[in-house]
Amino acid sequence: MAHYKGAASEAGRAMQLMKKREQQIQDIEIRKKRIEEDLKLNNIENKFATHYDAVEQQLKSSTIGLVTLNEMKAKQENIVKEREKKLAQKQAEKERERQRQMEAKQAEKNKQKRQIQALSFNLEDDNEEKEQNEDEDMWQLQLESFVPKKKIKKDPTVDTSFLPDREREEEENRLREELRQEWAEQ
Repeated sequence: MAHYKGAASEAGRAMQLMKKREQQIQDIEIRKKRIEEDLKLNNIENKFATHYDAVEQQLKSSTIGLVTLNEMKAKQENIVKEREKKLAQKQAEKERERQRQMEAKQAEKNKQKRQIQALSFNLEDDNEEKEQNEDEDMWQLQLESFVPKKKIKKDPTVDTSFLPDREREEEENRLREELRQEWAEQ
């Protein structure tokens, strides 16, 4: 793995990103395994096929001596039913686990939403509405009497007279108009 060769302050961030990436890769691998297991269990062929190896092994261990055909079929049916119950329990357990994970994620999202809502600054809604109306009126008055301020310059010693500037052009036009009026009065 390549090492980060940038600033020391960025090295920590790079390590965090690498750890996060590794965690994501592990999560993806876990998801792949779960999907593969689900596909194996949910395959249509497996739903109707009996698991002969396990069923036969259990049947052989439970039968001793000669047994009639009806008894053998009854034992085989019991074993198959038990196996189906176990598979159904495993499937239900997996479904419950998925449900728990979804509920945990939803609870985490709700918790984050509550934390964000707790940061709201609406302590007194009624008083604030009145104050907001007053503030809006004051802002309207201020906007009406607003005089545009000069732009903040980066270096005041630099000559920018050759650059187009609306404010400067407006100021020059006002000055010209004043000079015209003075000239016309004389």
